[in-house]
Amino acid sequence: MVYLHLNPPFRAEHIGSLKRPSWLLEKRAQFDAGKCAIEELKEVEDKAIQEIIDMQREVGIKSITDGEFRRHMFFDGVFDNLQGMKHVPDVPQEWFMDYVPDVAAFKKWDFKAADSYICQGKLVRTKPFYIPQFEALKKLTKPEEHKSLKITMCAPEWFHLRHGPYAYPKEVYNNDEEYFADIAIAYQQEIKELYEAGCRNIQFDDPLLAYFCAESMITGMEKRGVDHERLLDLYIKTYNDCLKGRPEDMTVGLHLCRGNFRNGMHFSEGGYDRIAIKLFQHINVDCYYLEYDTERAGTFEPLKFLPPTKSVVLGLVSSKKPQLEDKAELKNRISQAAQLISQGEDRRGVDVAMNQICISPQCGFASHAEGNPVSGDDVKRKLRLVVEVATEVWPSN
Repeated sequence: MVYLHLNPPFRAEHIGSLKRPSWLLEKRAQFDAGKCAIEELKEVEDKAIQEIIDMQREVGIKSITDGEFRRHMFFDGVFDNLQGMKHVPDVPQEWFMDYVPDVAAFKKWDFKAADSYICQGKLVRTKPFYIPQFEALKKLTKPEEHKSLKITMCAPEWFHLRHGPYAYPKEVYNNDEEYFADIAIAYQQEIKELYEAGCRNIQFDDPLLAYFCAESMITGMEKRGVDHERLLDLYIKTYNDCLKGRPEDMTVGLHLCRGNFRNGMHFSEGGYDRIAIKLFQHINVDCYYLEYDTERAGTFEPLKFLPPTKSVVLGLVSSKKPQLEDKAELKNRISQAAQLISQGEDRRGVDVAMNQICISPQCGFASHAEGNPVSGDDVKRKLRLVVEVATEVWPSN
């Protein structure tokens, strides 16, 4: 039976990463330099995570995360733990596809080479990706909170898009379909074991799907002879293959943004119009966490394609700046979105559409370890604003 998943997502949401304290970053730097043991780092991580859990509780956030404090980048976890992937410290520049918006930005900075993960053998999950992080989070939270804890996950196509024909050797995989078949199996195994560990709330973080909204990438692909429609369809199939067999009572969310690098830098622009039907109707997820804090994300018009069985978390509050948004304006934008959803392909009442909506910041506060130009107090004020608006708009839940 297909039904609308709520709680999670909750009316007041966040994307996952939170601002790391300086003393955690300092200890991580010591560990990376070989100046402290992993046990020392874990002790400091636990302290920082306990404090960030307490903050989330205090402001009223229910989808508690560890702030991604055990990671360097938001996409860590999968490919750095997948057998067959190898960390290459100096990938040649031509192995990065310059039609990918973030790659194009880095190339403008005249970088000659960069590190990345490249497939060099058959891809096999021989150890967990996120289960240790989930188990550690459980130990720091209350039993009644465990079903709402959120684990954020790397997009399955992360390294494929940026490396194109260099993503894997042809002697290992004959084609993209074979490559993604093994990736899908790995995700299926991870999701199954996360569920067995008690996880009921996962979120894929995927700025790459939003890149398909950017005219710059579409034009660049066409110049290189890349069939972007085929590629988008392949990525959608990969998501659906990754989610085969997942339990109905596990909420699966998909977050799209246009980049949130160091100091909140974005990489692309363009509304969801180009991919709306495929995004909302062809990917078998329950909810969408969508960037909507600036004009570069376009209008709410694409939400007309949102089915009644799915929810949308509107990212109306910026994680990139400390200034608080105006409550009245946030409420007005929520109302505008509900009106458009109600007028969609499958018409419904505005009250029904309102029930499909939640609110959050547009992205995390620290997708990169150094984070955005906001303080810990700024993060707290932003999340409190999200909770206050949600409570006023949806007083019954």
